[in-house]
Amino acid sequence: MLSQKETDCIRACHECATACLQCAAACLKENNPKPMAACIAADIACADFCQLAAASIARGDAHVSEVCALCAKICLTCANECGKHDMEHCKVCAAACNRCADACSSMAVK
Repeated sequence: MLSQKETDCIRACHECATACLQCAAACLKENNPKPMAACIAADIACADFCQLAAASIARGDAHVSEVCALCAKICLTCANECGKHDMEHCKVCAAACNRCADACSSMAVK
């Protein structure tokens, strides 16, 4: 059975991955998506890693602390990149990334 902290982190990871994928898709639909390349790349990397972290927590992986620590770092990188843009989807993504970084940081504490 998962603890509340684990359940909360899995939820934050899923919400972050969803926000990142939605942000990447929205960036690609901008009139000129080329300037959004770094944002799109950060979104995709973050979504992938959030999904990995959620799976690692769910299965009680032996390296969950390390996985969550790296996930928090990747989420902060994505939040910083999305924070450079004024689009609503970037703001939503940055907020989700910051929440996930906080949740993953709490999981990274041994």
